[in-house]
Amino acid sequence: MSNNAIKHSTSWINFSMGSFAVAAAMMAGGIFFLEASFAAKGFYAMSALMLVHTSISVTKTLRDNEEAAKFINKVEEAKTEKLLMDINNTED
Repeated sequence: MSNNAIKHSTSWINFSMGSFAVAAAMMAGGIFFLEASFAAKGFYAMSALMLVHTSISVTKTLRDNEEAAKFINKVEEAKTEKLLMDINNTED
């Protein structure tokens, strides 16, 4: 992780986890009390789990791509800096 990474407060982390738990519990309760066949409830439950999984995967992928782009930019900046230093040294 880079040195300028954003640090989240403990309150924000607790709020995020709490809101996820409440949302998951409400969805589970809604599916459980749904007046539908067991197969339909199973379908909705699997869909909900798949949605959570893919949301986490997309978020992680986007974050990883952003961090990779930052790293590539740092490498390019270092190469440019070295090239400029080499040019300045040859002019002297």
